[in-house]
Amino acid sequence: MENWFNVGKIVNTHGVKGEVKVVSSTDFPEERYQKGNTLHLFLPEKKEPLSLIVEKHRTHKNFDLLTFEGYNDINQVEQFKEGILKIQEDQLQELEEGEYYYHEIIGCKVTTIQGEEVGLVKEILSPGANDVWVVKGEKGKEHLIPFIEDVVKKVDIERGLIVIEPMEGLLS
Repeated sequence: MENWFNVGKIVNTHGVKGEVKVVSSTDFPEERYQKGNTLHLFLPEKKEPLSLIVEKHRTHKNFDLLTFEGYNDINQVEQFKEGILKIQEDQLQELEEGEYYYHEIIGCKVTTIQGEEVGLVKEILSPGANDVWVVKGEKGKEHLIPFIEDVVKKVDIERGLIVIEPMEGLLS
């Protein structure tokens, strides 16, 4: 079983020369969309993904605009609408120390430095300067944990464990 990771969704075509409008979901658009990179398009009605090679990339009004090798006409890319662009696990790049992919954090167990269980990371929000981890506790209560040094003390991806030192009021 291969692991696939979303990098964007094709929401529309742009112009008549085969360009598509992508709502990006990657932190690395420059790397993912650079000329020559392979992206895999998953369409709702198709079982197998379509491999596409990036020919051009540019940004326009909060969208990433892509053209793919061999697709230079709007009629050829019309079918790509609503498709999800993904990469394979071996296309992920190494991150700096203290940086994590979302899929590594979601599902991790969160405890306090005193050993109290807080819950599991269910979602990650990116509202601004730092990510916020949504942690669901045993009784369904959600806690919003800011991913900052003052709070997150240890992340052990191998063990699926995150240790936090909650600020006053954070878990109430």
